[in-house]
This record gives sequence, C-alpha cells and structure tokens, in this order.
Amino acid sequence: MKTIFHIDMDAFFVSVERLFDPTLIGKPVVVGGRPDQRGVVSAASYEARKFGVHSALPLRTAYKLCPHATFVDGHPHRYREYSHKVHDVLQEFSPKVEMASIDEAYIEVTGTERLHGPPLKAAHTLHERIRSKTGLANSIGIASSRLVAKICSDQAKPNGVLWVLPGQEGRFLAPLDVRKIPGVGKVTEKQLHLLGIRKIGDLAALDERFLEQRFGKWGLALAGKALGLDAGGWFDSPVGAHEEPKSISHEHTFGTDTADRGQLHSTIARLSEMVGRRLREHKLFTRTVQIKLRYSDFSTFTRAHSLDQATQIDTVLLNVSWKLFEQNWTGKPIRLIGVHAGNLEETEGQTNLLAQEHTDRWTKALTTVDKLRDKFGENSVSLAASLKGRFRERVHENPVGLPGKSKPK
Repeated sequence: MKTIFHIDMDAFFVSVERLFDPTLIGKPVVVGGRPDQRGVVSAASYEARKFGVHSALPLRTAYKLCPHATFVDGHPHRYREYSHKVHDVLQEFSPKVEMASIDEAYIEVTGTERLHGPPLKAAHTLHERIRSKTGLANSIGIASSRLVAKICSDQAKPNGVLWVLPGQEGRFLAPLDVRKIPGVGKVTEKQLHLLGIRKIGDLAALDERFLEQRFGKWGLALAGKALGLDAGGWFDSPVGAHEEPKSISHEHTFGTDTADRGQLHSTIARLSEMVGRRLREHKLFTRTVQIKLRYSDFSTFTRAHSLDQATQIDTVLLNVSWKLFEQNWTGKPIRLIGVHAGNLEETEGQTNLLAQEHTDRWTKALTTVDKLRDKFGENSVSLAASLKGRFRERVHENPVGLPGKSKPK
C-alpha cells in the first residue's frame, strides 16, 4: 500500500507578499492586479475569501465584493523563488517528488517509516520543516492515492494535516460535494446534478456502465475517482515521473481593446518569446503554431499552421504567428491574443545545410539569452520587436523556471 502526501501551500501568493510586506498580515488581500483592470484574481487571503472572493474571479467583481481589500499586482519572480525553496525541502524528505503546480506537490513516502516515522508523524515533521525553511504555512493530505491526498489537503486547510487511513477512502469521500473531485468543473458538476448526483457517495453508488454510457471514458474515470482511486488523467504516471507537456501557450488580455498594429505585433513577439523560452526549457520543438484572437464582442477564433521543420526559435514562432494574424485579422479591436505551440517533438528533424547553419546560430544566441534571463530575470533580454509589447506576467500561470518542470539532463 502506497503512502502519498499532497502538500498545498496556503494562499501561496498572498503569503509570499506578506513576507515582504508584513503590514498585509491580517488584512483582506487580493493578488492578480488592480481593481479597475481586466483580469482575474490569482489568489485571495482567507480574510478576503469571507466576502466571496476566490481565484479566477474577475478583479472588478472582487472589488465589488470586498472594496476594502488591498489589491496587489504580484511578483512572479518571488513566487518562483519560494516554489524552489519548497521543492528543495521536499527533495530532502523524499526522492519521489512531483510539483503539480507552483504551489502544490505530491511526494511518495512509502517505506520511509524507519527514517521519518509513521505517516502522521512524518507529515507533521515535513509541515514544520517547510514552515521553518520558508516562513510559509502549508497543508498536507495523507492517503494511499494522489486523488484522496489532494482532497485531504483541501479539507485540512488552513495550516493543517489530515490522514485518511487505508480502507476508509469511501467513507471519507461519501459526504463531500462531487465538485471536490479533481477534474470535475462547473459543466460536469451541472450534468451530475441533473442526474441527482450531488455527493461523491451518490456517484460511488452508480454502476460504472451507466457512467460510461453517459460520459464515455470520463465516466469510467469518475467511477474510479468516487472510490478514491487514481483513475484516468492527472494521475496516470508514478509520483516523480517526468512528463512532457502536450502543448505550450501564452496569451494576453489587453487593458483596453486595441487595433494598434504596432502594439499587436509587439505583443505577438512577446508571446512568441515566452513560448520559445518554455520549449527550450523542456528541450522540445513544435511543429504546429496557432494563434488565438478574441474581439470586443468576445467572439474567439483560432488559426494554425503546420511547419515543415519543427522549431523552438523565437523569431520563427513570431514570423509564423504574425503571418497567421495578418491573414485572419478583420481589423476590428482585439481584446485577447495568444500564441500556442502544439505537436511537440524531441528533435527538430533533418534540414538542409544552410537552414541548419541559420538555426544553429539562433540556438546558440538564445541559449546565451536564456542563461542571462535565469540570472537577471525574464525581462532582462528581449527581441527588439517585443519591447513595446511588454506586459505584466500573469502570476497564476505556470511559466518558465518552475521547479521540477524542466527536462532532466
């Protein structure tokens, strides 16, 4: 029987901000931007959550709910720094570590009783070690599966530890809302409610064949998850196994809808840089480049182009993205624009000698640029074309530089 810990940092972005500004302690705090900006809440303090503020809520709505809150743009470089500190602590505790995001992780501690003691004692030790090394509160869930461990840590918040004993998973899950199952969003929740399924126990009582007929493969996964199993996506590989991303993308919502051609070009250049940087971090190449356009009326379009030669070069991504944009832009003001890299490969494939020499020069130059960014920050070096397209990094994204995300050497 496996023993899995899920570590979730409590209000991570807010907690890091409070380390640098103690005057925020005890006050409602919203991280993600200013109250008059477009965008969504990245994190809210527990004091703000009492007023209904939560992550992914529009900033303007958050202000209406809690106008006395302090709104903070956020500092992504600080969050990456503290995420690495947490990762370092976890690696000292167990070699099997999987960073699920910037502020949560799974570790497997099966068979470490002689080193750390029984699961509950080990979790309390780790809980205190993270707090002492980082100054940040955290919650830990303990279970025999990642799914139950994740739900446990959520139930243990804030700053708690919760263990579901092996064999008690069904009893623990039964009274919880179906939305507590990772992967069940608003759409699935609504569909389940229409079937009279509101609690995980209701779901567990259904025949899996009925769920498969209704939801396909996802129905079978739901049946397993309702029993506390790591069924279906999210949990297919062992803890600590390196998994490559299926795609890489970045997008930007303008503060004011724009039809300024120069600004749009610079923004696409900046997005292409961000995508290229992450491709190189993962040592991957893309064969399909796609752009996403959203107009003022919220109509949204995507257009893609397949490359003859896979790439991870910023300028190639920019040239293809801009060509797609010019071919498809109606001239109307744009609210949101995005660049997406798909059909990822581990090699760029064969090319002719002249093209390869050009690619090699760019690869060498961008390798040096990436090292400068690692040392001095993501905005230290940029393409000239992207300088006017600078925008504040969205702190709730999983950008470059996160622990455990780059491909092992």
